[in-house]
Amino acid sequence: MPVAINPEKITYTAATKRGSRPDYVYAVLRLAILEQALGPGVKLPEDAIGEQLGVSRTVVRRALEKLAAEELVEIAPNRGASVARPTIEEARDVFTVRTELERLVVERVCGNLTPTQVKVLEQWVAGEERAYREAADDYIRQAAEFHVILAEMADSPLLLKYIKSLVARSALILGLYGRPNWPSCNMDEHRSIIAALRDNDPKRAWKTMSDHLDGVLHRALDSWGEDAQPSVTEVISNYARVVDAE
Repeated sequence: MPVAINPEKITYTAATKRGSRPDYVYAVLRLAILEQALGPGVKLPEDAIGEQLGVSRTVVRRALEKLAAEELVEIAPNRGASVARPTIEEARDVFTVRTELERLVVERVCGNLTPTQVKVLEQWVAGEERAYREAADDYIRQAAEFHVILAEMADSPLLLKYIKSLVARSALILGLYGRPNWPSCNMDEHRSIIAALRDNDPKRAWKTMSDHLDGVLHRALDSWGEDAQPSVTEVISNYARVVDAE
């Protein structure tokens, strides 16, 4: 099986530079949504985004339609686009489906991880810890992408596709219903998952993963609350610089 690399970094490389304009706009917006800088319900005006990124409204519309296909953006007739706002019922459904798919990931990778892949996972969690300690803006994304990297190791493009979509959808849920209290517990849970996979203990690996996802959802719902959002143009400007730097 191939050694996992950062899937999101692939998304934001040369293929999404300004030369590929819809993909570039898509990358900027998706990154901002995944890191919860653009929260659920935030309006995404085509003209303001286009002006900020130096592209036409048509280009922005194509990017928004791609995000809508992933259920990260909602487009309403005569009302424009906004970041999707899942209901509590949808939130529970997302995590139910995600939990079942992550069970398949665990089944596929348990007993099949190479020492190099285990090291990749361990280094990733160490990066999460550094990002949290340094209060880095991408800590939330790094914590979420642990699951994407693990799914990549399952060597199933279809499974990876759905996990990536559900991880991004989960970020919306966590941003809407209160960011979970991740410090230490989230990283410790990731380490426990790695340990069970490394020890070739599928029952323990699955229970740890299931408890982890259940805990993430309940910590979010238990801390339900919303903070004031920065302006869309401010967020777009910041994330355009991030994508350009990749």
